[in-house]
Amino acid sequence: MQPVTGADHRNLFGQVPFMRLLDARREFSEGGRARLVIDARPELGNVIGAVHGGVLVTLLDVAMASAAVSLFDFARTAVTLNLNTSFHAPGRGRLTADGEVVQHDASVAWCRATVSDEAGRLVAQAQGSFRYLPLPQAA
Repeated sequence: MQPVTGADHRNLFGQVPFMRLLDARREFSEGGRARLVIDARPELGNVIGAVHGGVLVTLLDVAMASAAVSLFDFARTAVTLNLNTSFHAPGRGRLTADGEVVQHDASVAWCRATVSDEAGRLVAQAQGSFRYLPLPQAA
């Protein structure tokens, strides 16, 4: 695998192969907040006919990391140090993940996020910490 690089740091998210595979879309990422959306489809499902919990955790994780890097105008990346997730309801239909930075310093951001369904019901929530790293450079 190769790192994802590019001149436009704000749009590296859209070049990440895993985000493309999930068809996750970032609606915004600015000022320590971020929003991602995803539409449920059969290949993302679990045995009960809802979006798989691993997809939900990914949305929570990436929403928080996107919020964290927005504080530094995307000049850095952020990798997960820890992540604590709670599931509340099956995720069906269009799901929205909202992440925000609660506190940060020059090297770590502490964040929280939620995933809600189209009716606004809480599906999952998380909190985590993220280490800031330099952006990868093209080979």
